[in-house]
Amino acid sequence: MKDRPLKVDGTMGSTNDAPKKRSRALLILSWTAITVLLGITASTVALLGVGEWLVKEDPLQPTTAIAVLSGYTPDRALEAAQLYYDGYAKEIWLTHPGMHVDALAELGIHYPAEDDVNSRVLRRVGIPAKAIHVLETPVVNTDQELDVISAALQSRGGQKVIIVTNKAHTRRVHLLWDKYYGSRGQIIVHAVSDDPFQPGRWWRYSGSLTEVVHEVLGIMNAWAGLPVQATPLRNSSVMATDQSAPEPSAAD
Repeated sequence: MKDRPLKVDGTMGSTNDAPKKRSRALLILSWTAITVLLGITASTVALLGVGEWLVKEDPLQPTTAIAVLSGYTPDRALEAAQLYYDGYAKEIWLTHPGMHVDALAELGIHYPAEDDVNSRVLRRVGIPAKAIHVLETPVVNTDQELDVISAALQSRGGQKVIIVTNKAHTRRVHLLWDKYYGSRGQIIVHAVSDDPFQPGRWWRYSGSLTEVVHEVLGIMNAWAGLPVQATPLRNSSVMATDQSAPEPSAAD
């Protein structure tokens, strides 16, 4: 009779133990590979689908005002003008992202603020000056803009406001409002109609890629409670007052 191999503990082992261990190791390795592959596949699908997920628009309905978020001049202002002519509100609100402009003004250097440009755009397409209101508090990011807009809505006793922005920005606007300003009223988030952002193919274009990365980081910051803060507002409290747009000069 042949001697049976000794196990590690000194007892007699079966000659079939080695193949069984190899089979078990191969099985574990196979399941690990499958799990990793499924994880990579799921991550890829989620990554490619993030563009669609970022777009969250609402059905339009009449509101107290149409608020234009800063950026993408003049597209957002022109979209607000179209909504005004379609009868969704009788006022258009512009935010004032003018901290750098204000600093230049203190030095006696005139440089048009974005709200000045948007006011001119709106007047050029026929929006009456009395319908254009600039919310005076300087802002530097979306959170501060929504704070100012929600304060204006609350001060007027309004219930709803249309927020005009771009497609990729719509979900973050919803998230910030629901998390921090929902008690002040409701929003209808509307994107620029001819926004070139392509949710299903965002990774193919540098502009869309930049938008998606920016929005994902912004959403992560909002989920975390806004630990990354923008430059603080100069004013200690949000001003709910506004400044009506002036009548255009002959040069306009």
